[in-house]
Amino acid sequence: MQARDEDRLLDDLAERLRQDDPRFAAAFEQQRPCRPREYRRGAAWLTLAVGLGLLGVGIVLGHGLLLAGGLVVSGAAGHLFDPNREHIRRGTPPPS
Repeated sequence: MQARDEDRLLDDLAERLRQDDPRFAAAFEQQRPCRPREYRRGAAWLTLAVGLGLLGVGIVLGHGLLLAGGLVVSGAAGHLFDPNREHIRRGTPPPS
């Protein structure tokens, strides 16, 4: 009896994975490595690098607009690193 309950829980988990990240689920079923969605952060790292670059240039040149732009872009990068941003965008509660 308990084995069937555990199998049902695993099936529910697999279905949720297919809905949340279909690319990862398909690669997992084909036994090919693929990063899960929460580890794909290329755009966030690039945005952070641009923001810090603007901040550094603003400090060196003493230009307030570059400083402000660097802070804003770095803040946007921080938002891209948030693991629950997809849930917030969809309006669903994040997993606990």
